[in-house]
Amino acid sequence: MSLRLGDIAPDFKAKTSVGEIDFYEYLGNGWGILFSHPADYTPVCTTELGKTALLQEEFANRNTKVLALSVDKLDKHAGWINDINETQKVTVSFPLIADEDKSIANAYGMIHPNASETFTVRSLFIIGPDKKVKLMITYPASTGRNFHEVLRVLDSLQLTANYSVATPADWKEGEDVIVVPAVSTEAAKEKFPKGLNVVKPYLRYTPQPNK
Repeated sequence: MSLRLGDIAPDFKAKTSVGEIDFYEYLGNGWGILFSHPADYTPVCTTELGKTALLQEEFANRNTKVLALSVDKLDKHAGWINDINETQKVTVSFPLIADEDKSIANAYGMIHPNASETFTVRSLFIIGPDKKVKLMITYPASTGRNFHEVLRVLDSLQLTANYSVATPADWKEGEDVIVVPAVSTEAAKEKFPKGLNVVKPYLRYTPQPNK
């Protein structure tokens, strides 16, 4: 059975560019982002890992650790990291997992045989402190991911995990949010003292509650 939203993310031990790690232990009580790239020394992947390195502080500010994975060997990762640092003007300090036996890739469904029988596609998983899968995104090998979108979704997930709200289309940090239908309008008026804009009985906006 393939991994689905709300499932417990498979735990694993792995050799990485920063040493051997236990996944759950590495995440601790924080959030995690695990994403795969098809192969080392490829152009799109080089830019993706460079962008992730540029955003490392943003992820850290959200109590989130990032890990990348491919089925290439550890020594290959080491040389490629040097290239990423040089060409993207960054310092990659997050772990790159060497999943040579494809055990992690298979556990997370990162290999799609109709796309490639040997390489992982561009899968990305956001995992909550409860170790459950909160988000799954899959891109083809030819399209680089938008990591600012990953940050946006992470902000939404962390907000909606703590408040009875949802985020509308194209929502960004600091913008109004939607009160979930489970909260009555009367209860919402008390719960959200910053104000309530009732457009329809089922469509009610309030300022972001943690701002």
